[in-house]
Amino acid sequence: MSVSPKASTPDWPVPPEGGWTADDLDRLPNLPPHTELIDGSLVFVSPQPLFHSRAVDFFNWQLQSLAPAEFEVIREFTIDIDRQNRPEPDVIVVRGDIVDDPEQTRCPAEAVSLAIEVVSAESVSRDRETKPLKYARAGITHYWRVECEKGLAVVHAFELEPATGAYVAVGIFRERMKVSAPFPLDLDLTAIRARRGGE
Repeated sequence: MSVSPKASTPDWPVPPEGGWTADDLDRLPNLPPHTELIDGSLVFVSPQPLFHSRAVDFFNWQLQSLAPAEFEVIREFTIDIDRQNRPEPDVIVVRGDIVDDPEQTRCPAEAVSLAIEVVSAESVSRDRETKPLKYARAGITHYWRVECEKGLAVVHAFELEPATGAYVAVGIFRERMKVSAPFPLDLDLTAIRARRGGE
């Protein structure tokens, strides 16, 4: 007598009807680090290349060093956009008054002044299309997309146009990035390289 094999139970979380919610990210056990919620679906982040790590470190450190006292700069921290969207930008600049709890796992979108995404092979569509649309709808004033071209960083900077509620490009920066918002910055982008010595 043969026995029918039992259906195996998947190791990954099975979404409930209607999708996951922002609160589920704090309750689901054993989620991989940096799991995001986009349109009710969990997005797991792939291992990142060296350029990604160096770019995130650069912007996190530079902005922390230069930010006025009323701002906080945080790397890899989720934003509450709505019930079905809780993305995790690589670096954010937020109002300092909302960072008051060491157990805090997210911040409200209305407190975010700048979201920075460093593009990797698996995040191109999300970083160029999906996330900017959601950040703009949430009222995040500034969005920077950092890409790697020939081993060097290129920053595409956007600002929210209040009348349309959409982002408009304010510049594409190579080698040097000088901006006045969300606070004055003059950054040497050549310090971010995919390889030492720019090989």
